[in-house]
Amino acid sequence: MKQVISISLGSSKRNHAVEVEMAGELCRVERIGTDGDMVKMVEMISRLDGKVDAFGLGGMDLYVYAGQTRYTLRDAKNVVRAAKLSPIVDGSGLKNTLERKVIEYLLEQTEILNENTKVLMMSGADRFGMAQALDAAGCRLTLGDLVFTVGIPVPLRSLQALEKVARLLAPFICQLPLSMLYPTGKKQEENKPKASGLFAEADVIAGDFHFIRRYMPENMKNKTIITNTTTSDDVALLKERGVETLITTTPELNGRSFGTNVMEALLVALSGKDRELDSGEYEALLDAVNFVPRITNLNEV
Repeated sequence: MKQVISISLGSSKRNHAVEVEMAGELCRVERIGTDGDMVKMVEMISRLDGKVDAFGLGGMDLYVYAGQTRYTLRDAKNVVRAAKLSPIVDGSGLKNTLERKVIEYLLEQTEILNENTKVLMMSGADRFGMAQALDAAGCRLTLGDLVFTVGIPVPLRSLQALEKVARLLAPFICQLPLSMLYPTGKKQEENKPKASGLFAEADVIAGDFHFIRRYMPENMKNKTIITNTTTSDDVALLKERGVETLITTTPELNGRSFGTNVMEALLVALSGKDRELDSGEYEALLDAVNFVPRITNLNEV
């Protein structure tokens, strides 16, 4: 049996484990949260290293992208060093392949996206593949990288603007403690609305669910959300806030979707290659397992 474990900086309340058959292989997939304790994260990775087929790095990014440039976050780099034997991935490889395919799927199979769709991306650098695909589809993008990660109230209205800002600020921002950039531990359970006007003007809210949950306003009526990991409690909250449609880019496994880091680790384990895969290898495996987004109507208009 393939063993995949995501060690997450996030809340332990979201822990989950399933056994699934995929591509003819029986796989055990588990997510373990450390409630914001990075020391505990490193200890767990060190203890399980070599005993699992692949690790997912949860609750943090190792890499963020803008244009052709990849930036490495200092805190995450220090954590992944604990894995000497088992490959460890943060989901960024899958974001740049699977999430592009999701946008293409939505364009071809649904009427959710068109050239007039206004999309708020919580962070374009976190999901640059999705941002590029939405831009190519003609959607009207607003990128919240400055607003939601570093607290500068300046929305970015194009990928070109994001690239310019990234060149100036990313080398500095990547050295900051992760807790300053991303909700970790108990912060993932808090809702502190910010920039409600950006949410109000958008038809679609896209990006990491922890960003969305933390900053979304009370009124999310008629919105569509494109995101990754959601639990049954998350779905109930979105329905209560009035969200019309929820799209998760990763499939449901025994009642919940897992993060891209988990799914990327699962694909690495299935490949048997003991390393991060390239985009072509991810594409081939995605086709083999037939990943499609999950679309759930929460509230009818």
